[in-house]
Amino acid sequence: MNTIEMKDIHFSYTEKEEILKGINITIDERSTAIIGQNGAGKTTFVKLLKGLLRPNSGKILLNGTDIADMTVAALAKDIGLIFQNPNDQIFKNTVLSEVMFGPLQMGMSKAQAEESARKALEMVGLMNMEKINPYDLGLSDRKLVSIAAIVAMDTKVIIFDEPTIAQDYMGKERIKKIMKDLRAQGKIVISILHDMDFVAETFERAIVFAKGNVLLDGDVKTVFSQKDVLEEAYLEQPSTAKLCHELGYGEIFLTPEEFIAMKQKEA
Repeated sequence: MNTIEMKDIHFSYTEKEEILKGINITIDERSTAIIGQNGAGKTTFVKLLKGLLRPNSGKILLNGTDIADMTVAALAKDIGLIFQNPNDQIFKNTVLSEVMFGPLQMGMSKAQAEESARKALEMVGLMNMEKINPYDLGLSDRKLVSIAAIVAMDTKVIIFDEPTIAQDYMGKERIKKIMKDLRAQGKIVISILHDMDFVAETFERAIVFAKGNVLLDGDVKTVFSQKDVLEEAYLEQPSTAKLCHELGYGEIFLTPEEFIAMKQKEA
């Protein structure tokens, strides 16, 4: 089983302000959402995982190996990051060459890289767009190209940064399925998110960051049940959980489908 352990991680950009204040987390193969307001430390946390930043103190272990001994290039073979803005990631002139680039850099042969790229494009629903310039696609599809580019690298860990931005309902459903398929393959799926409804519908675990600390960590239902603690992090419950609270239910439900099923049992 893949794991990432963060042991007493401290990090600061300047001496005056500590951004992460002794983080102790073990991330396993449960799909995990990292939530919290801007400035809570989420992006710094992800940059530390990728090796783009190094902690001032503490250790980060990937499957028991201290990543302090690994270069950013070496880590890229194990940890993939899908950027929030696909325009910051895409630079090739065809969809296929964009998705093949990562696998080729990892040492795959051209044939292996193309096979992996085509499988990734099939997963994201872009299998008929291989020859198109990514910048001729809409922002939603460019996001899917950037996802395919990381999926094709077959890393142990895949991190999504705000994956639902610029996605309509169908786009969100496709990304939800991609994440669940990756989870089923035994990969660690992590995402930074502000979309609480998407978190409730997609993830098994939620970690709430606030002011450089972990405020809550648990299965999504347990985390979203704690309305008062969420408010300390300036977060709201998902829409259905909020409805349950307003109606005075002792138990919350995370999705409309769960709530409807409960009401049908009552009828």
